[in-house]
Amino acid sequence: GWPFGSYEYSGTLGYQIYGVPLVVPFAWVMIAHPVLIAARKVTKNWVFLYGGLGMMAWDLFLDPQMVAAERWIWEFTGPNVPLQPDIPLSNTFGWLLTGMGLMAILNRVLRQDRRNTIDVPSIPNFFLGWTFFSGVVGNIFFFSTPGVALTGGLVFGLLMVPYIFVLRFGPPTNI
Repeated sequence: GWPFGSYEYSGTLGYQIYGVPLVVPFAWVMIAHPVLIAARKVTKNWVFLYGGLGMMAWDLFLDPQMVAAERWIWEFTGPNVPLQPDIPLSNTFGWLLTGMGLMAILNRVLRQDRRNTIDVPSIPNFFLGWTFFSGVVGNIFFFSTPGVALTGGLVFGLLMVPYIFVLRFGPPTNI
């Protein structure tokens, strides 16, 4: 349905609530917090946008794997994600919108000063690094989908450049 496009979950992901497998929100939570931390380090005013792009980039790796494993099936005839012929472009737009909404809510609800005792959030960094590494390596060597590795790796990698820059050199001082 809107905004992702027309799709249907198979019954292989377990228990469903309102037609959505229970495991799906847990997958979102797993990556949403690391993306939120990265977004907060990179920007103060645009956390929702940076975070939404992060969620969208993550899905560029995830969705093709789930479709190949027949966890859900897309029904579309329109444009597809570049180098991902089984994924509708509307899904990417849907992830951007939903991710921006989720990041706006999390940024508002989760306190920023709660864990200021460490400078480098090593566990979120591990999750972000693992997402990139496993997405690229897995799609090239295990799933034989180099187009997914290229698309996801390029988008997710470019998104992580400002975060790595801030971690390495600190936030800009002229703002």
